[in-house]
Amino acid sequence: PPALPAVECWAISYPQAVNCSWVLAPEPLLDTDFVATYRHGVWGARETGECVRTGPRSCSFGDVQMFSLTPYVVNVTAVNPLGTASGLLPFLLENIIKPDPPEDLRVSPIPGETKKLLLEWSPPGSWPFPEYFPLKYRIRYAREEDSVTKTIGPYEQTSYTLTGVRPGTLHRIQVAAKDFTDSGEFSAWSLPALGTPWTEP
Repeated sequence: PPALPAVECWAISYPQAVNCSWVLAPEPLLDTDFVATYRHGVWGARETGECVRTGPRSCSFGDVQMFSLTPYVVNVTAVNPLGTASGLLPFLLENIIKPDPPEDLRVSPIPGETKKLLLEWSPPGSWPFPEYFPLKYRIRYAREEDSVTKTIGPYEQTSYTLTGVRPGTLHRIQVAAKDFTDSGEFSAWSLPALGTPWTEP
């Protein structure tokens, strides 16, 4: 029969939706179908539902209960002519929060400041109600020609003045977001933005 699916789930827009994906190792040689379901509660679950397919090996479901101390369980069953194999992933919603990366990162020189850069960004568009469910951010930066990065934070605001940067040098900057209550994990890093401090005209 096929290998057990290894399932991973994360919530980008807590509390609106959970995304899951899975892999099989080793890869099956035969055509393999998948059935993905979820339930709220482990034994005799009150509610079960279909995890709606979003790709060949991914699915998502919504209408999840926030702050529930009852785990959700996602069940992915691989089906092929040799048999079936099910992979289960139980989780508490708070533990799988992983926002999308912050958006619209802008890096600006500050007039008269040769060693500072102003960073501004927006929360990920997929994150609902950042005013009620705030995010915190960390910043990663490096000189453009340097592979060594520095990471600072987390900070609660969506702007930051980076100090002590090397004058006249192009810097590459990225930001990542995490749920303010420290649930789950940090997002992936944003797309990089480049900026050079102000220089004497």
